Amino acid sequence: MQYPEPIAKLIDSYTKLPGIGLKTATRLAFHTIDMDEDDVTSFAQSLVSAKRDLRFCSICGNLTETDPCVICADVTRDQTTVLVVEEVKDLMAIENTGEYHGLYHVLHGVLSPLAGKGPDDINIESLVMRLQKNEAIAEVIVGTNANAEGEATAMYLSRLLKPAGLDVSRLATGLAVGSDIDYADEITLIKSVEGRTKL
Repeated sequence: MQYPEPIAKLIDSYTKLPGIGLKTATRLAFHTIDMDEDDVTSFAQSLVSAKRDLRFCSICGNLTETDPCVICADVTRDQTTVLVVEEVKDLMAIENTGEYHGLYHVLHGVLSPLAGKGPDDINIESLVMRLQKNEAIAEVIVGTNANAEGEATAMYLSRLLKPAGLDVSRLATGLAVGSDIDYADEITLIKSVEGRTKL
């Protein structure tokens, strides 16, 4: 059975979201139709506002309403350390811990030769320029994901930045808190042994 065109378009729109297949998109579309009209209007306005009112910070690449973003504008943060992450959601995850008080830089991707992504396709050039302009920065922490692309990006950044006399470090990888060793994959176990700490 064919759905009426407005429902079919709504289902198609939901399938464009990551991780949403046809069944979930159909369920979401019918849920949206059952919602109160004010809630649907508010939801639609939130989507438009997020797309229209947000921009990337000209310094770090974070999503923001104002430029520079609140993190870059905060002079009380540690100005000597920059944590480089792949995506804005990674920045938010670290920021929500409340434990890191330095600056950030968002790459908006990673190096991936198979996908045709090289250094010019991600936010590396602005990082280099930022480090050249700001002599207070002494350490760059690379916080890319612990997969092949993330590791390749980390190694590239290390080779690029170390000659400038900067300390380049990498976020620790290994066993997750609360996990069982026998369920961990081989690479995680290797990283856990390599990154062991003294008790």
